[in-house]
Amino acid sequence: MQVPVYNLKGEIVEQLELNSAVFDVPFNEALVHQAMTRQLANRRQGTAASKTRGEVRGSTAKLYRQKGTGRARRGDRKSPLLRGGGVAFGPKPRTYRQSMPKKARRLALKCLLSAKAREGNIKLVQELDFAEPKTREMVSILSSMGIDSSTLILTAEAAPNVIKSAANLPEVKVLPSTLVSVLDLLSYEVLIATVPAVRNIEHVWGDKG
Repeated sequence: MQVPVYNLKGEIVEQLELNSAVFDVPFNEALVHQAMTRQLANRRQGTAASKTRGEVRGSTAKLYRQKGTGRARRGDRKSPLLRGGGVAFGPKPRTYRQSMPKKARRLALKCLLSAKAREGNIKLVQELDFAEPKTREMVSILSSMGIDSSTLILTAEAAPNVIKSAANLPEVKVLPSTLVSVLDLLSYEVLIATVPAVRNIEHVWGDKG
């Protein structure tokens, strides 16, 4: 598969051959869904907590006698039925972490990269770096390439000036190529990557299954 490479003025300067082991993989919806669910679950802190009736502070004395009052039967003031009482079946601290085989995680990532390539939502640039942070320059580059939707930008290494230039654009995110995740690829419609970033991706995920 060949993809055009643009310069920062939006002009096509060459065609780049992509590694089919990474960018031509059949889409596996179940695997991608599992990888997405795992990533979202692993984000959760699991710190929500509530007190049971045994943990609430208060008297254990029966509120009033069992019979003869005409009212409902009541035990102590810590009952879950009363305001200020314990919580029945409430949340307790727990872990939501899910495991997934490394090969399956890699395959899910390659499925999404391949889908982006097939749909024409991958745009390559020769290099992307700024002498200083300039949001205006980032907007100019995106408009010159005809991009008006959410965009994920991948660089070969951390590029602070590029990150800062996109910081004020709500639908643009910049990442080093080796940190891209399934959720990132699902969250952004268009993928912009530098040629070195694509070569990094092919090196990391192309030959390891």
